[in-house]
Amino acid sequence: MSREYPSRPVIGVGGVVFIEGRVVLIKRRHPPLQGRWSLPGGGVQVGETLRETVQRELREEIGIDTRVGPLIDLFDHITREPDGRVQYHFVLADYLCHQVGGRLRPGSDAESVATADPDNLSSYELTDKTLEVIQRAATLR
Repeated sequence: MSREYPSRPVIGVGGVVFIEGRVVLIKRRHPPLQGRWSLPGGGVQVGETLRETVQRELREEIGIDTRVGPLIDLFDHITREPDGRVQYHFVLADYLCHQVGGRLRPGSDAESVATADPDNLSSYELTDKTLEVIQRAATLR
């Protein structure tokens, strides 16, 4: 199924990882949000649990192995064309994750990776929802 103009919502996950008190962000290589900073994550594959997906995506996208913690938020991300057609519809589950191995580096879907002060994220131009998720994660950790 195509992610763009899908026939049904696409299920995806995101991982919020703090390393030495800083949150891990990626600059997206592909749409949606291509070229923008966001949390690492991606789509669920058939037969894969949400938690398995988070672990795989973080390994592929930022090079680290993780222990998946609690669910932070479950929400829809819908992008519409001016005429109302749905260009993207993701149902996203974001989890708090803890690094247990690997080395932080940009991977398959990330142009670059950064660690940022969670209290000073304005230069990354994150979406309001991403900022909300990071703040909720900071409270949970």
